[in-house]
Amino acid sequence: MDSNSTCSSEPVANACRVVPCMDAVVKVFCVHTEPNFSLPWQQRRQSSSIGSGVIVGGRRVLTNAHCVEHHTQVKLKRRDSDTKFLATVLAMGRECDIALLTVSDDEFWEGVSPVEFGALPALQDAVTVVGYPIGGDTISVTSGVVSRIQTVPYSVLASSKLLGLQIDAAINYGNSGGPAYNDRGKCVGLAFRKNISNDADNIGYVIPTPVITHFIEDYEKSGKYTGFPTLGIKWQKMENPDLRNAMGMKPDQKGILVKRVEPTCPASGCLQPSDVILSFDGVDIGNDGTVPFRHGERIGFSYLVSKKYTGEKALIKVMRDSEVHEFEMTLSTHKRLIPGHLNGRPPSYYIVAGIVFAAVSVPYLRAEYGKSYEHRAPAKLVVKHLHALAESADEQLVVISQVLAADINTGYEDISNSQVVSFNGQPVKNLKNLVTMVENCKDKFLKFGLEFGQIVILETKTAKAATQDILTARRIPSAMSDDLKA
Repeated sequence: MDSNSTCSSEPVANACRVVPCMDAVVKVFCVHTEPNFSLPWQQRRQSSSIGSGVIVGGRRVLTNAHCVEHHTQVKLKRRDSDTKFLATVLAMGRECDIALLTVSDDEFWEGVSPVEFGALPALQDAVTVVGYPIGGDTISVTSGVVSRIQTVPYSVLASSKLLGLQIDAAINYGNSGGPAYNDRGKCVGLAFRKNISNDADNIGYVIPTPVITHFIEDYEKSGKYTGFPTLGIKWQKMENPDLRNAMGMKPDQKGILVKRVEPTCPASGCLQPSDVILSFDGVDIGNDGTVPFRHGERIGFSYLVSKKYTGEKALIKVMRDSEVHEFEMTLSTHKRLIPGHLNGRPPSYYIVAGIVFAAVSVPYLRAEYGKSYEHRAPAKLVVKHLHALAESADEQLVVISQVLAADINTGYEDISNSQVVSFNGQPVKNLKNLVTMVENCKDKFLKFGLEFGQIVILETKTAKAATQDILTARRIPSAMSDDLKA
């Protein structure tokens, strides 16, 4: 759209107002090389993608984390340039789907002004999404309104819900990471995904400025992305009056009931199951788990938690045994037994006698069972993914990923994705722990205890001797990943 054209309707008028800000929008070109979780000693064939980004202060560019995930090369191109500039990824927040980039070439920054961030929009406020969606090489502008504001999980990798804007402007492949402007030309968010449900049309989601600001300030304070903290609890609503009476609550008291407390989180030192959380940092929590947000609005109380930074303290008022207590708690990020991502690290593996051991993660489950892994993966793994809690910060769920058929492992070839719970009678804490025990084993047999009483037994000397022959035959460079060699 030409900036001198006549604006004959309100949506078009909004787009016209943000034209001066469009020069800050860039096209993101990324070459990805994803790890191969099924064959963790290899990488997948490289692929390419396009996305959008926006120039912010400090010679930096914001885009979506998924646009540069597993990047081997990132290039940026300005709207008014035919040159692609090499970029460096400074930080990635996979839970909030934001990445921060920079370009060392001074030419990239000449004559361009960073965007200004605006306040969180209200319902029905006009928004204009700008980016480079699929179907063309030039910039694209779509307009709509804010239709909902709520806390949402940003992806399957997210460990908590963050504030999100639902809009009715079109968001398509390639729009990801592009800015959403208000009618005053200020950036109010980053486009990051669309609703692909068959039951919903014209629904897209935008990362709002409070989440963006939190990400940037976190990076500036720590020199890296440390994440959005969580309480580390499982809770339930207290809308039933009998439940509230049984917990000794007065008619004017409201709150949520603690079901479980993560053993690895700071809350484990003060919160207990059956506690009733009445307020967080002085803000009363409703029986449905919501808190006042803006005039006439309420939002999930996790919004209050996500506004804090890792390591900050929060005051929590709790009812326990009909008595009210207050605890000052240090907040931290969420530790999951099955992590949502590996922070860009390659997957860990260990091979002995052709038996491949691996640590389970969400990317591993997606590689094994596809995007619908919660429906296709074995129920035993899904239950652990959804409900199991890590007892220590370094605990992992170790499985036999597959068995590379050889004479030494005859009879075990069909074992796949079965959890390893013990080795020679000792519990398996994580993959590194298993490697240490196996490598130092002096017993006659290697005895791997699997779930549901299944066992795998190999003669120690012959099993270790056969490992190198199997690696050579399969052209596998090492019996273990580099992180396990230290």
